Amino acid sequence: MPPAAELSYLSEIEITKELTLPKLLVRQAKKFGSDKVAMREKEFGIWRPVTWAEYLENVKLISLGMISLGLKKGDKVIMIGDNRPEALWTEMAAMGAGGVGVWLFQDCLMEEVQYIVDHSDSTFYVAEGQEEVDKALAIKDRCPKLRKVIWDDPKGLRGYHDPMLISLKEVMELGRRKNAEDPGLFERIVNEGHGDEVCLLFYTSGTTAKPKGALLTHYNMLAMGRNLMTVDPCMPSDDFVSYLPFAWIGEQMMSISCGLQVGFTLNFPEEPETALPNVREIGPHVMFAPPRMYEQFTREVQVKHLDATWIKRKIYDWAFNIGYRNADAKFEKRSVSVWNKFVGWIADILCFEKIRDHLGLSRVRHAYTGGAAMGPDHFRFFHAIGVNLKQIYGQTEIAGISVVHRDGDVKFDTVGTPIPQTEVAITEAGEIISKSPSVFLGYYKMPEETEKTLKDGWLHSGDTGFIDADGHLVVFDRSKDIMILSDGSKSSPQFVEARLKYSPYLKDALIVGHDKPFVTAIVCIDYNTVGKWAEDHGINYTSYPELSQLPEVYDLVKKPLQEVNRTLPGPAKIKRFANLFKEFDADDDELTRTRKIRRAFVENRYKQIIDALYAGAKDLHVDMNITYEDGRVAVIKQDIKLEDVEDGGTK
Repeated sequence: MPPAAELSYLSEIEITKELTLPKLLVRQAKKFGSDKVAMREKEFGIWRPVTWAEYLENVKLISLGMISLGLKKGDKVIMIGDNRPEALWTEMAAMGAGGVGVWLFQDCLMEEVQYIVDHSDSTFYVAEGQEEVDKALAIKDRCPKLRKVIWDDPKGLRGYHDPMLISLKEVMELGRRKNAEDPGLFERIVNEGHGDEVCLLFYTSGTTAKPKGALLTHYNMLAMGRNLMTVDPCMPSDDFVSYLPFAWIGEQMMSISCGLQVGFTLNFPEEPETALPNVREIGPHVMFAPPRMYEQFTREVQVKHLDATWIKRKIYDWAFNIGYRNADAKFEKRSVSVWNKFVGWIADILCFEKIRDHLGLSRVRHAYTGGAAMGPDHFRFFHAIGVNLKQIYGQTEIAGISVVHRDGDVKFDTVGTPIPQTEVAITEAGEIISKSPSVFLGYYKMPEETEKTLKDGWLHSGDTGFIDADGHLVVFDRSKDIMILSDGSKSSPQFVEARLKYSPYLKDALIVGHDKPFVTAIVCIDYNTVGKWAEDHGINYTSYPELSQLPEVYDLVKKPLQEVNRTLPGPAKIKRFANLFKEFDADDDELTRTRKIRRAFVENRYKQIIDALYAGAKDLHVDMNITYEDGRVAVIKQDIKLEDVEDGGTK
């Protein structure tokens, strides 16, 4: 537990309906001033620090500049770009002026950008560079309320002269002039803010239909951050690496809701591609990431194990045998013997300490995952190497989190227990509902959807689950995704998919079996890992489609399918499968921007393959359109194999 002096912020800051995020920024900047680093960004190989005083000054100038350009209270400000200090300054500046921040995923296609800009009635659009500016200029005629496009990175914009465009530096200069004319304006506008006012408009991932805009208030965000920090306190001396998109509620949860209250240092990677190496350099104390990031960490370690020398593999296998044994004892709340503690210490020195250091997790006190299901194998892996990985459960509509594992009470088949001020219940139909100060106001311009989701103050999640004997919440799956198997029993495809992704050779999977005679799978191989395996075994290939259909690769993929089958009841076992000739892709609408499968869409898109699997076919020719990030469409013509799993009790 952190020392009491470090936790004084919990009593210093009272979360009331009067407090707003900009008010808290002003308070924290006055407290820390120029003596403490608020954030760092790596540029040209050097970590560039920004103090709390500089943080506030930049927010103030941008906010006043936007006001000079006509931003009014309640106006929506679209933001798109990498995680950078300027991105956070702009978000806080928009809130400071009474505006509402609306984040877009950077890889959104033109149609998605146009829909959200238009639906949100955004008047300002803040872009990082040329790519984001191009998207704005392409859709401006279809978004009549859009007035200004602010850009930051000048690269490639020399020949752009559209009157809507203005640089962030020019906006800040306008802010300086405004401040000279009326020195107290920013403070007055910030003080006029109220905690019940909307600060962020978050568009949900849209797994079933068009994205819905969730309206979150300052109080929603601050209450959630406080309640999480009550369970797992952070310290002002902590480091946090901000590399997940600001358009995801999980990143806002840590960087904004918790970061402002605690005053820890935010660290921004040089580029999205350098995020993981930069995490290793910083060694954060707290980490939050969706399952795909932890799956990537696991896959990286597994691949290195496969490439290691004989003696290193033996040490690895011995250490993990000890690590899993001790982790399982903790999961089951059994005491770990003195001998097992001793050999666990040896295993840590020989193996786990190096793995944690390589992954940048050597200083992590709390590592969280959420946003999708994570398989128990991944949980066991991280606890075996000494990382305190915990599941959280929540959704955008409750400011990100309502349930979390407690230290010493981690059950990998649950998501934990409710955080303070949060109630969780299960309806007669098995739906998970929750109530807390962080429940959103509703969906923007969608009253019917709001009525379906908010009933008598309870947030209806659309997820099915139950509360176990220990008070832990067990999330089964999305209600609409539950599979009714051939024997009438229920199964969660998401759970099986998560188990399959523990294999270093599999990146994604789609499990199908609802109202079917048996269960089938469409699998996406991990191109890098399987490609390396093929090269090591002298197998030639030229592309992902060719590699995926090689007989040797089918034999390789069967093994994790058979291993998972051995843990499943008879009707839930996977009987047939196909290797897809491409990865699931958000640009093809197969995944949300947070990499959750749009199940209904994907099942319809690959209906031809699914039908062939159930018809007993051995091969199939497929013609299919794929969409690139720039909007171009290409046609793939591919022959694919369909095979039986043949083992694990599938017959």
